Amino acid sequence: MPRVGVNGVELFYEVGGDGDPLVLVHGSWGDHGNWAPVLRALALRFRVLVYDRRGHSQSERPPGRGSRFEDEEDLAVLMETLGFAPAYVAGNSFGASTALGLAARRPELFRGLVAHEPPLLGVVADDPELLPVMAATRDKIASVLAHLRAGETLAGARQFVEEVALGPGEWDQLPEQLRETFVANAPTFLDEQSDPGWADLDLGRLSGYTAPALLTTGTESPPWFAVIAARLTGALPQVRTHTFEGAGHIPHVSHPDAYAERVTGFFEGTSRTS
Repeated sequence: MPRVGVNGVELFYEVGGDGDPLVLVHGSWGDHGNWAPVLRALALRFRVLVYDRRGHSQSERPPGRGSRFEDEEDLAVLMETLGFAPAYVAGNSFGASTALGLAARRPELFRGLVAHEPPLLGVVADDPELLPVMAATRDKIASVLAHLRAGETLAGARQFVEEVALGPGEWDQLPEQLRETFVANAPTFLDEQSDPGWADLDLGRLSGYTAPALLTTGTESPPWFAVIAARLTGALPQVRTHTFEGAGHIPHVSHPDAYAERVTGFFEGTSRTS
C-alpha cells in the first residue's frame, strides 16, 4: 500500500499510465476510488496520480480540526515529492475548491486545471437572487451535520446526496462501494465544515493564475453551481467552460466516457497551444 509522508500525515496514493502528469483530486466524502470509472481512459494519455486526501479512507486521519488550506498544502507537497510538478490537475467538488485555492497561491505547479462544481458559496454570497437558495442549502447542510454529530452517518450521507449534492432518489442509484465510502468518510465532512474559510476564495488572487482552466457543470446539478462557475470565469484570465448534458455533481461517475473525453481533449489542446 503506497503511502508518503506529507505535512506530518501519511497519504495513500496510486500512480498509473504514461504521458504528461495528471493529478486527480476527489471531493468530500469520497476517496481515490471515485476516479475508477475514468482512470483507464485517462491513463492511456497521462501518467495519473490519485490519492486519498487527509482523513479519507486509507490516508491518515489526524486529530483536531483541519482546513482546506491544509488540503491545498498537501496537494502541493504531494506533487513536488512524487515528481508531478508542474502537472495538469482535475478536481471535483471540494477537490475542485482545493485545486483552485492552490492555483491561486502556487500557479507554477499547474500546466492546466479542470474544476467541476467547486462549492465555493462564499464567492456568490452577495448575489441577491441566490439568497433564498443559499439559505435553504445552508439549512440542509446544518441538518446533515446534526446527523453526523449524533453518530447517524448513514442518514447524514443519504441526506447530503439527495438534498444537497445530487438530488432525490440518487443515493440508491450510487454504486454500493461508493455509498460505503461516503459513510466511512462522513467524519471528514464535519471537519471540512468546521473550517470558517471552506467556502471562500480570493478571486483577485485567482486572477494571477494565467494557465489554461476549464470550469465544468452539469445540467442536473443545483443551480448555484453554475452561478459560482460564472463568477470564477470572470476572475480567470484564460478560461473555458463546459456543461455536461444529463450529468450532475459527479460526471466522472455518472458519465465517465464524456468526462474522460472532455478532460483529455482540453489538456491536449492546451499542450498543443503551449
